Amino acid sequence: MAKIFCVANQKGGVGKTTTAVNLAAGLAQLNQRVLLADLDPQGNATMGAGINKATLKETIYEVLLGMSDIKSVRVVSETGNFDVLPANRELAGAEVEMVDLENREKRLKNAMASIADEYDFILIDCPPALSLLTLNGLCAANGVIIPMQCEYYALEGLSDLVNTIKKVHANLNTDLKIIGLLRVMFDPRMTLSQQVSAELEQHFGDKVFKTVIPRNVRLAEAPSYGMPGVCFDPASKGAQAYIAFGAEMVERIKSM
Repeated sequence: MAKIFCVANQKGGVGKTTTAVNLAAGLAQLNQRVLLADLDPQGNATMGAGINKATLKETIYEVLLGMSDIKSVRVVSETGNFDVLPANRELAGAEVEMVDLENREKRLKNAMASIADEYDFILIDCPPALSLLTLNGLCAANGVIIPMQCEYYALEGLSDLVNTIKKVHANLNTDLKIIGLLRVMFDPRMTLSQQVSAELEQHFGDKVFKTVIPRNVRLAEAPSYGMPGVCFDPASKGAQAYIAFGAEMVERIKSM
């Protein structure tokens, strides 16, 4: 049975999609069976996995509205060697269309029940807002991976996200918990980064992943080539960090 994880943060530009795509590719390199679900109407995870969102006939939009099932919608990332449940701009309309549907918060969870046995990991890339789409991700997941930069504003947003996760846990998904915080775009030369990092370790203890993802230009370049960073330049520091993070995830779920 797959372990299902949301990659979520209500703050934008913190490396959610980069983390989701590269973790998927890193886990695939460790011989894990992976499905990456793109819940963001921007479709960046879809593009980052090497799939042209403009040519898709069906997407996660059809899955959420019950018009198709995951088996017929998923596509293979040739560059990353994992499956993708893709998204494009159509998904923005699902917010409005799901409002009147039964079990609107659990549409994704119910759809994933049929394919959960086919994967070791299912990763969900959530949009940067607490929307009905994000709520579907949180209701479907066993846990949340929170990527965050080590800066002051990130700490402010973190408390909001933790409160949101507590509310979803209490009211909609009692399995949901924080799996860990991942420090991304880390620059050890900045004193503030080191201070915030130390503060995270002090407050969250072993909930902070040991792996730290450095600020790395090769990770930023990879999506323009339609490839995860770990495949685009495997020798880069960013790629090595995400492969290490994949290994840490595999170890962490053994104790879950």
